[in-house]
Amino acid sequence: MKKLIVAIIAVSLAGMPAMARVDGFSGATEQAAKGKTVKAVKAKKVKPAGKECKGEKECKGECQGRSKVYFTSDITPEGLIKVYEALGVPAKGRVAVKISTGESERSHMLSPELIGPLVQKVDGTLVECNTAYPGSRSNTASHWRVIKERGYDKIGKVDILDAEYDMDIPVRDTTFIKHDRVGQRLENYDYMINLAHFKGHAMGGFGGVLKNASIGVASADGKAYIHSCGDTYNVQGAFQNKQGQDAFLESMAAAAQGVHDYMKNRGDVVYIDVMNNMSVDCDCDGNPAAPKIKDIGILASTDPVALDKACIDLVFTHEGSVGDDEEPLINRVNRQHGTHILDYSEQIGLGRKAYDLIDITACSAGEANEKGQKLFNVYDELGNKVMSRATTLKGLKKGTYFVNGASVTVK
Repeated sequence: MKKLIVAIIAVSLAGMPAMARVDGFSGATEQAAKGKTVKAVKAKKVKPAGKECKGEKECKGECQGRSKVYFTSDITPEGLIKVYEALGVPAKGRVAVKISTGESERSHMLSPELIGPLVQKVDGTLVECNTAYPGSRSNTASHWRVIKERGYDKIGKVDILDAEYDMDIPVRDTTFIKHDRVGQRLENYDYMINLAHFKGHAMGGFGGVLKNASIGVASADGKAYIHSCGDTYNVQGAFQNKQGQDAFLESMAAAAQGVHDYMKNRGDVVYIDVMNNMSVDCDCDGNPAAPKIKDIGILASTDPVALDKACIDLVFTHEGSVGDDEEPLINRVNRQHGTHILDYSEQIGLGRKAYDLIDITACSAGEANEKGQKLFNVYDELGNKVMSRATTLKGLKKGTYFVNGASVTVK
């Protein structure tokens, strides 16, 4: 039986044989971009992520201070719009919708058909950045070919944020990275929908909204800076991480917080994870493994930490069956100590792991808080799964459990 709580891995990615093939590229390098202008942005204070949920009685008062995460099992354009609307944070101004355009047609990126109606509803612009590894999206010209091949240009405007210049934005946690280097065109937007495809990842263990905010919004040079834990902007040395796996995850958390703060200062940012086609490999893998776990749903929150935590819990507590196997994805997360990014993101104040999971599949977005069904993902003290998407905690034996990211004692 797989456990959520895993031991810390203190090894370098560069020393891991399994990392010889990283997300669909073979270790080839490219020359770092030269002569780019890099703009610096001053830091401002921001409010913490997430909305506090109060008054939940079933956990005997211990649900105080949780972030709301909305869930629907309806993986359709209508379901996507509904979870977005349930957040109650309407898009204003110039709207960026951050996605991954995918490394190849075989990758499992979100389809234009699924996301198009939401993009059009908010009059959004799909935004992406170039990659730090050689491939179909390593420069602007080839990236544009990919965008057109996938059909993303047919559902709305598209912008490659680092097509011309980079920009350094502040980070609160400077343990490894001293700023976050992003595409300068990010400054053209007031509001962001971080629209992520939740799946595994060869380096991070899993990819959700935290990865989409950090590696995803970083320019090619910025990706190298995060991957190297602040050692270099040069893509040639991007994947020679000398600081260790946890340092890489912590660098991602710091960068995600930088993007969150930047967008909150400009307007707002919301987060959506789509849990479909969940391969153990990222959308940046051009030849990913076939998904073994069945699709689960779409989740949304104003708190990126709570959101990714809820997705992790839905995988780790999943009750598999023939043709529906969660073990490969759990193994990938554990191999890379992937859940550490959640712990560290909470530690630095980006968000919190405790959440209320509200199923709005059977109600309208406007009724989400009144008629939505609360769901519970439960582990015992040893990290063994006990319940998945349960509608009540009644029936639990006396003891201490981890329920939706928080410790709960049943007396």
